[in-house]
Amino acid sequence: MSSNLWIGSPVSGLREITQAARSWDRSADLGVTEFRALDGTVTLSRTRFTPRRTKLSWDWLLPEDARHLDQLARRVTSFGSWSSGNVEPGPVALIDPAAANLLGALQAAGRSGPAASEMPWYAAKGGVAFTPFMGNGWIAVTKAVDDTVGWRHGTWPGWPVAAGMRISWQLPAWWNEAKCTAQLDWKGPSGDYLSSTKAAGRSLSADVPAGACFVTPLGVPGEVSNLLGIDGACLAVDGPAVAGAPGDGCPAMCVTAYSDTPAPRLPHRNISIDLVEVNSAIR
Repeated sequence: MSSNLWIGSPVSGLREITQAARSWDRSADLGVTEFRALDGTVTLSRTRFTPRRTKLSWDWLLPEDARHLDQLARRVTSFGSWSSGNVEPGPVALIDPAAANLLGALQAAGRSGPAASEMPWYAAKGGVAFTPFMGNGWIAVTKAVDDTVGWRHGTWPGWPVAAGMRISWQLPAWWNEAKCTAQLDWKGPSGDYLSSTKAAGRSLSADVPAGACFVTPLGVPGEVSNLLGIDGACLAVDGPAVAGAPGDGCPAMCVTAYSDTPAPRLPHRNISIDLVEVNSAIR
């Protein structure tokens, strides 16, 4: 598990905040509305999605970290969703130090929403197909030993990373340890492929190479299968990836509130910042 918070635009760069926050709330917005009738019965309505809200505050924050948060909040360095040529304000990446698995909650559980655009896996190579299995669970079907399954981030061309991180990747426990290969593809700021790191077996750990802004986890099952489980994978930062760990996600977020108060001893500052999970950039 990551010991520190990483925050920033994937394009302009993530920054590690080494100082622990004085207060920290990472609750999800459940979107539940309660209606009570005159006879006392209760009816609930709820939104389909439950966006994560994060509130952080620091006392006596180092000036370099304070400036970084200030630039993000005022959308000075929040440029584009991933294209370096896009100058529209874009979402912020936040690597939660309490997140043991950066895969999405449904993704880690081998589940998917009904829309095709919500499919969190893809055929990176070969004729991999995905099919529903037992309710809203999904399985992969491979047709060749070199077919490759990729895990997809919902917003960016991969999970945001930065030099100094160590990424750990664990394939599902159902995959044959003697035949499968774990793989991490490193990508640049516009999602362009840079290089790959591979290891035989279900697990892999690697340091983020220079120039990489995103990582895409993949796996080569190494066998033809009509019933390949894709639940239980784990992607972690600066800590071991544990198979079956619930997905905490790594959502794209935007700043909704911010305060910057100079501390009694300059140049330290007292900073608070609120963020909410979003679908895309705000204009």
